[in-house]
Amino acid sequence: MAIKSRNKVNAQFSMSSMTDIVFLLLIFFMITSTMVHPNALKLLLPQSNSQVSAKPITTVSINRNLDFYIENTPIDFGRLEAALKVKFDGVPEEDRTVALHAEKSVPIDEVVKVMNIAKNNRYKLILATQSR
Repeated sequence: MAIKSRNKVNAQFSMSSMTDIVFLLLIFFMITSTMVHPNALKLLLPQSNSQVSAKPITTVSINRNLDFYIENTPIDFGRLEAALKVKFDGVPEEDRTVALHAEKSVPIDEVVKVMNIAKNNRYKLILATQSR
């Protein structure tokens, strides 16, 4: 009399759960990658070997047409200092940090103007660069 086992192991593998996980990971990375760079202005920054890890409160950007932006909002240079004062209202003095994003082609005079505003108001200034 031959004894047969009733519990047979199914040798097939279902890929549907694996593809679900891959698609969820793909969606997760697509969404998080858009949040990595909050500065939406496309600027060609100068290159540098070292990077600063300080967290700026706001950013000032200057593009090749010498247009000034606070974060993503265009602003005239004459109103830049007043807008920064409003931005830093209520922020402790030691935390007042501005990141300056200036394209390579921007004349140094324009960069120095923003640096003077930061110096006169005792803001810390970080010049943003691209890593090599």
